[in-house]
Amino acid sequence: MTIRLYDQDAALLTFTAVVRTCEEKKNGQFSVTLDRTAFFPEGGGQGADHGMLGGVHVLDAHTIGGEVVHWTDGPLEVGAQVEGQVDAVRRLDMMQQHSGEHIFSGLVHQNFGYDNVGFHIGSETVTMDFNGPMTQEDVYRIEQLANQVVWKNVPVEVSVPSREELPTIAYRSKKEIEGDVRIVHIEGVDTCACCGTHVERTGSVGQIKVLGVQNYKGGVRISILCGRRAMQEENLLMEQVRRAGLALSAKQHDVGDAVEHLIAERDRLRFEHDALGMRLFELLAEKEQGQAVRVVACDALPVSQTRKAAGSLCKGVKLGMALVPREKGWSFALSSETEDVREITRGLCRQFGGKGGGPKDMTQGILESGTVEEIRAALAGASSI
Repeated sequence: MTIRLYDQDAALLTFTAVVRTCEEKKNGQFSVTLDRTAFFPEGGGQGADHGMLGGVHVLDAHTIGGEVVHWTDGPLEVGAQVEGQVDAVRRLDMMQQHSGEHIFSGLVHQNFGYDNVGFHIGSETVTMDFNGPMTQEDVYRIEQLANQVVWKNVPVEVSVPSREELPTIAYRSKKEIEGDVRIVHIEGVDTCACCGTHVERTGSVGQIKVLGVQNYKGGVRISILCGRRAMQEENLLMEQVRRAGLALSAKQHDVGDAVEHLIAERDRLRFEHDALGMRLFELLAEKEQGQAVRVVACDALPVSQTRKAAGSLCKGVKLGMALVPREKGWSFALSSETEDVREITRGLCRQFGGKGGGPKDMTQGILESGTVEEIRAALAGASSI
């Protein structure tokens, strides 16, 4: 079996090893096994290390049949001694995220008794699934406690207890583990079975920031970022706030209030616009008095009001149709107090192209072509008129 150097020293980034096997795969990559490796293979929610090995790139790593298999973009000579170089930035990122997750999950378990039943270090966020509910205030309280653990800079201890010692240790684990159990312990915070790489002290996590909370399968899914990733995300958000503040002529801390004011003003103007559009439609509809088939086109009428407009237009006559111009054709609503307008609508769609539907007294849809007079003629000539 491959000697896993990362289990002994997570800070180890450079090593030498002997190539045991090298096989080319259909995708043009090569699967390589070594007598020992510092490349962590994907597992336990943590992504694999990347880096260089004997002059070729290590793109991924997995555990297959107990061996660590490295996926490379070039071949290596079997039996040759090669030097490996783990990508330090990615390794530190993974350690920060994983250690931060242990701190957060351990505190949730302490304070609520919930288990972490799902964990994944994604390319964008770290997600944790807990089997019980938490409020937003609960989550922020755990975030505060978690960062206090980071600031205390306590040791993150990794050990493999003997079979005799293991039953005396209370530790978290998502599943039963056969063979040796690797324990990650953070004093006063968490003790958990884990195969991943971790920082030596909690201060190296940098910070822990909650990005999202959502209900999930009867519990809660929490998204966090730690360390460098958290800082990068905060910088992006601050830049968005800065730009929004400039656009709104507001101080950064007042952006939320400014946006709410802008939305309220937008809603007020939209209400006034809709009212004016409906009033203009009513004025145009007065010209249709005396017509058995009333058709009114109004570009100021909101599409959301076409049903109401058609309903008022058809009172006392056979058909009423409201039309709103589109880039190509019309949005329409067709209504009647006495006729079944569904077949009439199908006929209009066949003649002018488009689609529409609804109950027998009111249909709504789109016509792709036709002038107002052509549509009026088609309605007047419908068999039900």
